[in-house]
Amino acid sequence: MTNLSTKIKLYANREINFSKDVRLQDNSDGRGVFIAEWNLDIPKPTIAQLDALENEANKYERNQQVINTRKSLYGAWDKQLEEIYDNGIDSWKARIANIKLNNPKE
Repeated sequence: MTNLSTKIKLYANREINFSKDVRLQDNSDGRGVFIAEWNLDIPKPTIAQLDALENEANKYERNQQVINTRKSLYGAWDKQLEEIYDNGIDSWKARIANIKLNNPKE
């Protein structure tokens, strides 16, 4: 099951500030996280509207995990630039292509 925050981002089709735009809350009563405050200029979504985004949100979250893995494997920019300088761009491109191949997005 995806995070409510992901479904809200997809519903709004933009990044959300969850301390200002939308505030989520969990009362620890077994009901889970809910929208406590809605300050966007679009209508607050219904539960059905958010539930309809489940598959898309799952894919988004899985792809975000892949992106984070890739970033960690790419290494810092300064190290990548040193690699290009020391070994050439083709070597660097081959390494990046291999990382992408082994960590595909959906």
